[in-house]
Amino acid sequence: MANFQFSLQLFTLREETEKDFVGTLEKVAKLGYQGVEFAGYGGLPAGQLKNELDRLRLKASSSHVPIAMLENELDQVIEYQQIIGSQHIACPVLPAERRTKEAYNELIPILNEIGRRCHESGITLSYHNHDFELIELDNGKKPLELLLDETNPEWVKAEFDVYWLTKAGEDPVQWLKRYEGRTPLVHLKDMTTDGEMFFAELGTGGVNLDGVLNQGEQSNVEWFVVEQDRSRRSPLESIEISMNYLKNKQLITN
Repeated sequence: MANFQFSLQLFTLREETEKDFVGTLEKVAKLGYQGVEFAGYGGLPAGQLKNELDRLRLKASSSHVPIAMLENELDQVIEYQQIIGSQHIACPVLPAERRTKEAYNELIPILNEIGRRCHESGITLSYHNHDFELIELDNGKKPLELLLDETNPEWVKAEFDVYWLTKAGEDPVQWLKRYEGRTPLVHLKDMTTDGEMFFAELGTGGVNLDGVLNQGEQSNVEWFVVEQDRSRRSPLESIEISMNYLKNKQLITN
């Protein structure tokens, strides 16, 4: 299996980062994560954040940036990424009013333009899915298919979330195969096998993680991003369990 890099989506530790952003980064690094995916920067200037990352030997794998910021503040967003060393931006979630067929069609040229400008700056734009993009439109096409099939594959990539794909009844491995080479980022998550289908620590649920990881090399995945939206235990305990899963599979050796 390829020598993948594993980062943590800091949304998992949102309560911790609100109290102590840098201290939380230190805990993530100590557990063995190689990078972090940002969902906000704790109010730190880009240069200061870069210094902290370097000190902790953490990489900025990527940043989740709301679509409104990508539309209205793209130059500043790109500059911040360049300073902290992040080569990936992901559009994390669409507001409810932008989840109609008309809105998805309107989004296609917007994503193309944002993706083009990012590409010219050495940054990759990816679209991150939830389960609502897997509900068929009245033309029989799923929004996630529409957004990926109708955008320029050089400018707009995908950050597949394997939890949400699985919850929607989809096979994440097949999605990775279908869009092979277009998925630099993958959200690596697990899901309980009970009726609640709750977020679970890696290796404790029913998501086909082995299949996803095995397909990762063929799909040219650069970063597997661990995230647990909610946890039934301390989020720090949850991300340690997930890290131990990765270490036990010898995917991380440090």
